[in-house]
Amino acid sequence: MCSPLVIERVRGVISRRRLLGSVGAASALALAARISSALAQDATPIAGGGALALTLGSYTSVYDLTHTITPTTPVFPGNPQPEIASFRTYEKDGYYSNMLTYAEHTGTHMDAPAHFIEGMATADALPVEQFFAPLAIIDIRGRAASDPDAQVAPDDILAWEKEHGPLPAGAFVAMNSGWDARIADPESFINQDADGVLHFPGFHPDATALLVEERDIIGIGVDTLSLDFGASTDFGSHVTLLSSGRYGLEGLAGLANLPAAGALIIVGGPKMLMGSGGPSRVLALS
Repeated sequence: MCSPLVIERVRGVISRRRLLGSVGAASALALAARISSALAQDATPIAGGGALALTLGSYTSVYDLTHTITPTTPVFPGNPQPEIASFRTYEKDGYYSNMLTYAEHTGTHMDAPAHFIEGMATADALPVEQFFAPLAIIDIRGRAASDPDAQVAPDDILAWEKEHGPLPAGAFVAMNSGWDARIADPESFINQDADGVLHFPGFHPDATALLVEERDIIGIGVDTLSLDFGASTDFGSHVTLLSSGRYGLEGLAGLANLPAAGALIIVGGPKMLMGSGGPSRVLALS
């Protein structure tokens, strides 16, 4: 049950008229309920102040977890490189505009359930109340530094809970492998060997199954190219997660700047008709 204070805070950030018009009264209350689990009772302005200041519990900082898409952004082998071409110029047209060409799964992006599972929700159909969630970060940087095939295992989830308590209801669980530091070196980020096998960390299917079947999560995310580790041939984590109706985020940035527990993730998910996913602006409050 949401307290009046929590609901009032939510309405202060997202106008009541726009919220109710876009997701309906029931969804608005569900969104407030989800956010309430991550809000503190005191109110501290978000950094920035003035008219742009937000008041959401004790959060004081906003973090961008999104890589900039460039023509050299690492992409999954077989996908085209992004193209950014001039479309309109100040000199010729009086305004500035570009023509963009890229596959849906480029840069920091969402995998909607329909990406792997026929008949499941496309990106444009996902309920927006799932785009706000308590953020839990599982840090495997120590293993990934020496083993590019490292995976988040069920024991990593249990160890996180032993230290921080049970995963909060409606949590989004992210893997921090430190891989985002390689983004400027596409060859290192993709890490493909002479036999064409990719080597980068991801979620083990058993860990994903634990989260889907035994915990209340809205999705999982990674700082690599794929929810599954690079050498996967069955994409077990994709299948397990997406078949449950949940979504994934790939190519996250800057997770090391956030605490393992206590932050709130905000996902600016794509909304192309029948999209299997797409580039997303992902933010966090801490």
